[in-house]
Amino acid sequence: MSLTRRSFQAALCGLPFAGLLRADEFEAFRAMPWNGRARVARVYLAGAPHWPKPTLDIEAERREVESHLAEAARKNAHLVELGGGELLRSADEAKAWLARQQDIDGILLVPLTQPTPGFNELIQASPVPVLVFSRPYATHAWSSVAALREAGRRVEVVASSSYGDLDPWFRIFRTVHHLRHSKVLVGTENPQGRARAAEEYRSAFGTAFQFVSGADLKAAFAAADRNEARRLADEFVRNALRVVEPKPEEIENGLRMHLALKSIMLRERANAFTIDCFGTLMANTLPGYPCICWSRLNDAGLYGVCEADLHSTLTQMLVTSYAGVPGFVSDPVFDLSRNEVIHAHCVSATKLKGPDGPASPYIIRDHLETHEGAVLQVLMPCDETITVARFAGPKKMLVSTAVVTGYGDSDRGCRSQIRTRVPGAEKWLRNYQAGLHRVIFYGDHTRTLDRMSRLLGFELVQEV
Repeated sequence: MSLTRRSFQAALCGLPFAGLLRADEFEAFRAMPWNGRARVARVYLAGAPHWPKPTLDIEAERREVESHLAEAARKNAHLVELGGGELLRSADEAKAWLARQQDIDGILLVPLTQPTPGFNELIQASPVPVLVFSRPYATHAWSSVAALREAGRRVEVVASSSYGDLDPWFRIFRTVHHLRHSKVLVGTENPQGRARAAEEYRSAFGTAFQFVSGADLKAAFAAADRNEARRLADEFVRNALRVVEPKPEEIENGLRMHLALKSIMLRERANAFTIDCFGTLMANTLPGYPCICWSRLNDAGLYGVCEADLHSTLTQMLVTSYAGVPGFVSDPVFDLSRNEVIHAHCVSATKLKGPDGPASPYIIRDHLETHEGAVLQVLMPCDETITVARFAGPKKMLVSTAVVTGYGDSDRGCRSQIRTRVPGAEKWLRNYQAGLHRVIFYGDHTRTLDRMSRLLGFELVQEV
C-alpha cells in the first residue's frame, strides 16, 4: 500500500464496514426469556402523617403519584412492566404484600408520609433489589438507606421531584431481569475448577450455568452443515480487508464451529458461551477454533467469551445488557514510558458501538499464540473513551476509563490491539489485581456502573 501506517490507521479508524452478520441469523434467539421486560412491583407506604403535614390527603397523594408513574411506565414500556400499586400502612401489611409477590425483578417503593411503617422491614426481607423513590418532603425514611445497604441489602434511593430521574433505573431493572434469565454454557473438562464461581454468580444474580464437555463440542461440530459453513466462510472472506495466514479449510472449520456452538445454544436456550480453549480443552484438539463464533455472537448482542472466564462473561453481560455495546476481553500490556496500556486479544466484535451500529474493518489472521485457526484482527475506532471493567467475584467490580489513541499492529501478543492513554498507568500497574483479563466497552459507563453497584450490591473500585 502507498499509505503510511499512520495515514492508513487514520483512514480506517471508525470506518463503517460490511460486518459479519445477516439480519436473520439470530432471529431464533429474540423470543428467549432474557430479552423480556423487567417485572417491577410498585408499592406505597404511609402512616398517620405528621410530615409532610398532618392534614395530608394520603389517597389523593397516591393518585397523583400514580398518574406520573403511569406516564413513566408508558415511556419505558420496552424495558419494564410496572405492576402493583398497593398502599400499605403497617409492617405486617408490608410483610404480607412481599410474600404475595411472585417472579418479580425489583420493587419500586414510594413513601408518602413520615412515619413510614414497614419501610425497613420490607427492604430487609426483600429477595430482589428495591429502589426507593423519595419525593421532596414525603418522608425521612431515605436517611436509613445507606445503613441498610451497608448491612448488605440491595437498595438505593432516588430523591427527586422529577419522575424522569427514574428512567435509568428502569433500564437497570431490565439488566436485573436479563441476568436472572441468562444462561452461560461453559466448555471444559474440569467443571470443578469453575463451579464455585458459577454458584456465586448464580446466587448473586440468578444467572444459570451449564458445563459442556469436549465430546459434546465435537459431536455438534460433526453434525454442523458443511455446505452452510462453506457459504458463511465465503461471505466472511469477501467482507474482510484481506486474508493473511489461514488456509481456506481453517476458515471453513471456524464457521462450522460457529454453527455447532450456535446449535448448542439454541438447544440449551442459552445466550452465552465460553470455552476453556487453552486449559482442559486445548485449542489444537478441537475441530475448529471458536474465535469467529465469539465475534459473531458479540456482534449480535449475545456473548462469546474467551477461556471459560466467568468473571469476564458476567462483566460483559452486565454492561452490554444496559449499554447495548459488546465487550472486548483483553490482555493488558503496560508501557509506562508512554503512560499507555495496550489491550490485545484474538477475539473482538466488529460492531463495537452495538448491533445496530457500524462495523469496523477486519483482517483474517491465524491465532497468534498457536499459529492455527482463523480469527479477526479488528481495526477498532480511535480517539474515543472506553470503559475498562472486570468483576472480581459478584461482590466487587474493578473499573477505569481510557482514551483509544490508535490500534496496534505488533506481531507479539494477540491479533486485535488498541493503544490507550490512561490517567495513571503506573498507579494501575502497582495495584493490579483479580487476574489478567479486563473487558473493554466503548463509551464512559462509570456512572451507570456506580448506580448498578448500589442497587445490585457490589463494591465498585476505581483502578486508575
